[in-house]
Amino acid sequence: MDCTEAVYSEDYFDFINTLSREVNMRNGDEILCSQPLDNGFEVLFYPREVVENGDFNIARLTYIGVPKCYALMDTSALEGTGILTMQNFPTLPLKGNGVLMGFIDTGIDYQNPVFQSENGTTRILRIWDQTVRTGTQPEGFLYGSEYTAEDINYAIRSEDSYSIVPSRDTNGHGTFLAGVAAGSEVLERDFIGAAPLADIAVVKLKEAKQYLRDFYHIKEGAVAYQENDIMAGISYLHNLAYTLSKPLVLCLGLGTNSGGHGGTSALSMLLSYVAAKRMRAVVVAAGNEANARRHYLGNLAPLQEYEDVEISVGDNIGGFTAELLTNSPEVVSVAVQSPTGESQPLIPARQGSSEEYRFLLEGTTVSISYSLGEFTREGELIFLRFTNPSKGIWRLRVYPENYVTSRYHIWLPVTEFVQGDIFFLRSNPETTITGPASAYAPISVGGFNASDDSLYLDSGRGYNIDNQVKPDFLAPAVEVFGPDLTGNFTRRTGTSAAAAVTAGAAAQLLEWGVVRGNSSDMNNALIKNYLLVGTDKTPGRVYPNPEEGYGRLNVYKAFTNMRRTT
Repeated sequence: MDCTEAVYSEDYFDFINTLSREVNMRNGDEILCSQPLDNGFEVLFYPREVVENGDFNIARLTYIGVPKCYALMDTSALEGTGILTMQNFPTLPLKGNGVLMGFIDTGIDYQNPVFQSENGTTRILRIWDQTVRTGTQPEGFLYGSEYTAEDINYAIRSEDSYSIVPSRDTNGHGTFLAGVAAGSEVLERDFIGAAPLADIAVVKLKEAKQYLRDFYHIKEGAVAYQENDIMAGISYLHNLAYTLSKPLVLCLGLGTNSGGHGGTSALSMLLSYVAAKRMRAVVVAAGNEANARRHYLGNLAPLQEYEDVEISVGDNIGGFTAELLTNSPEVVSVAVQSPTGESQPLIPARQGSSEEYRFLLEGTTVSISYSLGEFTREGELIFLRFTNPSKGIWRLRVYPENYVTSRYHIWLPVTEFVQGDIFFLRSNPETTITGPASAYAPISVGGFNASDDSLYLDSGRGYNIDNQVKPDFLAPAVEVFGPDLTGNFTRRTGTSAAAAVTAGAAAQLLEWGVVRGNSSDMNNALIKNYLLVGTDKTPGRVYPNPEEGYGRLNVYKAFTNMRRTT
């Protein structure tokens, strides 16, 4: 069996497994291709014929093991954050020197001068391009090609650079984030990244397989990445930092509405594992879903028989998914009613049960799968998949089974994935932080407009499903200035930019603590606490709050507060 081919082939299904748990789909004694990851995770690759009927059927899978698909959280930032102050502080200039900044995204334009030192050599120590199959795979990984700083410098000096290092960022999102976080100073354009002397490492993600795109009904042309490939990128960068003996900042500008919303997805658990290590910081964008109308908060009253949840579906939509989550020990059941009034019978909640119903008048197929206790703390998952839904108002009728508070949440896919106009008629803008930013351990960053100090209205809002404070704070996210793919500069809006700015601030703290020897035990929790204490707050507002968390990033205040307490 060619395991490298299995990673790319549509003839293989990917499954995220923990080494401590026996997979429920093993095919006798057949040896499956496996990609080990950190924290006891592995990715198994199943031949399509091993799976019943060759179809991807969630009823036969543990949903936490099904790779979720992640979208890019994107649709002068440094002055209001204290970052420039710390860069230019006479006795303590902090520019990320000695810190490795890792980006898992669309790649990087390695020929752009903003990623080079003054002498023209690259500041990029490694690129792992998961899409290129002609080079040498990183040690311990089945796929992609790894390029070193020596390779990149040789390519930069060559007439045909891409024949030597054929890694390209054709989207621009990864180049922009790396530039905002760690770009070198360009005086003539009045540009400087938050940590302009940091070293850089990049993972260019391969795009999601078509069977997952079809399963989640992701719209054609949308950029989507698989959870297991992101996890592989995290493991790669984490171990690279150990090899190089450097502190690491991970920056993720990706998000999803699928899976756990309290840190219980496989990706969230891996990020929490890395964040717990010394000399690590993990920064994640909070997403741009606050005003998308794709979150519903249910709250059944005592003795209420059921609650109707209305979903407006537009024209020409091939399909969509919805996920209902409760907190343990809450349990609910659902039934579905079509726009013409045809009703699917109530399906009682039973562990591992799955039913499919075809609405004759609409020609719509709806499948409903129940999972009880799959996510730690999150008691129940109901996964609904609509195929060829007709235009109109679809109703989910939610019945309480095990009544405690009878609160529940439903999420539709993120904006980047939906095929058309789909939203809840009675939506709720809170608890709209995308995963993995909804996990407790990462530094989760929402956005504000630095030009007028206003809230970026699309910025994902908290709290998470466990009522933990998210986002942690806000950073600039509107019209942020950074490099594009033409060698010039552009402006982008979205919480990805806020995450990039914050990643630079984390690099400054790691330089002060680890590289300069002031706090060799510095980790993600300590960095987060320093930044939380230093946040700016609007007079008269109560903090923390779901829109801003603990306030707005000000790394200079974080240092002045440290001075008072040390």
